[in-house]
Amino acid sequence: MPCKTLDGKALAQRTRDGIAKQVAELKTRGVTPGLAVILVGNDPASEIYVRNKGIACEKAGMRSETVRLPAEISQERLHEEIERLNADPEIDGILLQLPIPGHLDERQALDRIDPRKDVDGFHLVNAGKLLAGEKTVVPCTPKGIMRLIGEAGVPLVGKEAVVIGRSNIVGKPIALLLMQAGCTVTICHSKTVNLAGHTRRADILVAAVGKAGFVTPDMVKPGAVVIDVGINRVEGKVCGDVDPAVSAVAGYLTPVPGGVGPMTIAMLLENTVEAAEKRA
Repeated sequence: MPCKTLDGKALAQRTRDGIAKQVAELKTRGVTPGLAVILVGNDPASEIYVRNKGIACEKAGMRSETVRLPAEISQERLHEEIERLNADPEIDGILLQLPIPGHLDERQALDRIDPRKDVDGFHLVNAGKLLAGEKTVVPCTPKGIMRLIGEAGVPLVGKEAVVIGRSNIVGKPIALLLMQAGCTVTICHSKTVNLAGHTRRADILVAAVGKAGFVTPDMVKPGAVVIDVGINRVEGKVCGDVDPAVSAVAGYLTPVPGGVGPMTIAMLLENTVEAAEKRA
């Protein structure tokens, strides 16, 4: 069977259409969902992501605020800005755009965000609830991945899943979500011995390593669902962590661009609207 494309762009658009209707309904109750994005410094990639998030909010009818802070800002001053947003009744979601400058403590800053406004799901309270299997804010990229797999109708119970990458943003939370869905999960990383031996067993393979073309056809089980989380630039072109030639082997594959990326922003809007629903 030919490889099927998991079209994140199309699913994200349908999701955002539904979100716009939710926002319109909330406005009739006097609540406009508000998202604040904190951008420290002027990293070019972060600038693009923040701009795209603002545009997505505007199209959905949501309030969007971008807080631009200088790269040399102190930890204390960053915390003060977070506390200001925590206290703002019209802000439902706060997102600290990562990465932040090296002199700042990322963990301290993330944990200053009110867990109820932590629409990225990175606060230790929300991360702990996810680990315990309790209802909580789910990080946007893993949530989008699960939505893509679910939309394709791929059964997960009893399947073998392999995640390449162990970050707190993608690797660990997607592993937890897959395990909660009934998969047997293996997390691989830079210290893993015989990586291809693990990946070739995977019915579900998630690549989140940040290396262009890292996953090659010989590493993939025939018919597997392959999720490419990578966003890399090679000679001016955007490409993922998965070699496109994998489509000759896989059963399902997310494209880059147009796969996981659009779903991440859609899930960010969804998490913000869910926070606004609680406020309403």
